[in-house]
Amino acid sequence: MIEIRQENKKDYEEVYNVVKMAFESAKHSDGNEQDLVVALRKSKNFIPELSLVAVNDDKIVGYVMFSKIKIGEYEELALAPLAVLPKYQKQGIGKKLIEKGHKIAKGLGFHYSVVLGSEKYYPKLGYVPASQYGIKAPFEVLDENFMVMKLNDFDKEIVGTVEYAKEFNI
Repeated sequence: MIEIRQENKKDYEEVYNVVKMAFESAKHSDGNEQDLVVALRKSKNFIPELSLVAVNDDKIVGYVMFSKIKIGEYEELALAPLAVLPKYQKQGIGKKLIEKGHKIAKGLGFHYSVVLGSEKYYPKLGYVPASQYGIKAPFEVLDENFMVMKLNDFDKEIVGTVEYAKEFNI
């Protein structure tokens, strides 16, 4: 049985290894995702409630982090990274992590979550090309790989180029 819960400091080393192993065979990876997690935890963009682990038999098998970004004048979220140990992939763990994160993010009052990722995976979870909302990436990327999910109804239009935390080195 998979339990999704907030990460705590005792999890840091295990999360580091989970992220590293999950991205070792990833097609699109710079190999530094685990170091990004460490850097983001120390930043003002870190939201402890949105740093989640998936636990199976007292072992962390998955991880997701949502951190603060800016779109225009609004603080919104970036989903990065999502990591599931290779042995546990394709079992819905990533989906559970993201759905729990979305639920918490809604409760915290965020309106959007952006992600740079697979055009085959993230649309299954409700993500659409960010261009549909007038949201742009701060780098060159295929439209289908830079996506957004609207989390809350909001009467103001949020448009513009995403400003990532400096820890992303973008």
